[in-house]
Amino acid sequence: MRKICFALLALLPLSAFAYPIAVEKHLTGVSVDYTAFDTDADIGSIQINNYGKSDALCTVVFRNGPEAPRTRKVEVPAGKFRNATAKFNRSIIRLRIELTCVAK
Repeated sequence: MRKICFALLALLPLSAFAYPIAVEKHLTGVSVDYTAFDTDADIGSIQINNYGKSDALCTVVFRNGPEAPRTRKVEVPAGKFRNATAKFNRSIIRLRIELTCVAK
């Protein structure tokens, strides 16, 4: 019984890795979809897929609590995808991403 309890306690830290990600999107004239990832404890990323017929210019703002927001500008060609990532100085508790895309 002790061995089973010890094994369960040893696996407990593996389950506490993910953090919630909230994405707010503002799309103007483009067919864009996204997938957000928790890459590491202090790195967040988003994959932007462009399903439209025109290129898209996207601005991604990553926010993690009291730290300064990280802004990334990405050009996503028609029918392609691009990734944007941001590394923070401390562990992410909750990541908020603002995605703004317009047609080129």
